Amino acid sequence: MTPIISVDGRRLALSNLEKVLYPADGFTKGEVLHYYATVADVLLPHLRDRAVSFLRYPDGPDGQVFFTKNVPPGTPEWVTKAQVTRSDGVARMVVVQDLASLMWAANLVAEFHTHQWTLTHPDHADRLVLDLDPGPPAGVAECCRVALWLRERLAADGIEAFVKTSGAKGLHLLAPVRDASPEQVSEYARRLAVEAETALPALVVHRMNRGLRPGKVFLDWSQNAARKTTATPYTLRARPEATASTPVRWEEIAECRDGLVFRAGDVVPRIQKYGDLLAPLFEADRAGRLPQG
Repeated sequence: MTPIISVDGRRLALSNLEKVLYPADGFTKGEVLHYYATVADVLLPHLRDRAVSFLRYPDGPDGQVFFTKNVPPGTPEWVTKAQVTRSDGVARMVVVQDLASLMWAANLVAEFHTHQWTLTHPDHADRLVLDLDPGPPAGVAECCRVALWLRERLAADGIEAFVKTSGAKGLHLLAPVRDASPEQVSEYARRLAVEAETALPALVVHRMNRGLRPGKVFLDWSQNAARKTTATPYTLRARPEATASTPVRWEEIAECRDGLVFRAGDVVPRIQKYGDLLAPLFEADRAGRLPQG
């Protein structure tokens, strides 16, 4: 029997709650849903008013994994949708605005990926993102070194950076910005990546050529483009274990303990201790202006 629950007055049918989605640690779909219900207060602000792309893995990371950008068939009428202009036309996408929508989306078994702009101001980016992706044998320790350099470099331009794990191998730097288009932020991020490679040539590569990446950190600046999305804070990832993209303190980056990986069970205690470490992204007076030129 498929359980039917009520969330804020919305009826939801939840399926396959006992299915093991993460074989390495036995994490089930029911535990996935419980995780999202528990972190909803800090996750929802990062989803609200942003069109969502889903990386779906309904049979776990070892099964079929596929991106869904358009509204999936069977989406309830009460889930918010939005028309989003893309390079290949107009897409109709989901917007997760509330707990009921979050639980419906979590039942699809998906990573959440969002743009660096909101639907209310699609021509203005409110975040800059830099994705630090290590090429083996480089790992998170090398990412931490690059992140610390980037933090200081951004601060020199009056931009305050925050950091989270990607939930996979690397780190994401996020910074609140204002009065800039996605194109302007993307170009600024590209210049930063080139500058980082110049300053740290043994450590950083800014080009996507995979042949250049072994032993270095690929600094992906391209996710600032209007069409691109990045893994949302607190989303679970399609990995062997139930790891989450988790905000971290700069002190943890400086110490860079081995692994710097957080599983679903680690996240709630961190929220209880620190709150949402990325909450400053929503504070208008923390947003920096990009330098001219």
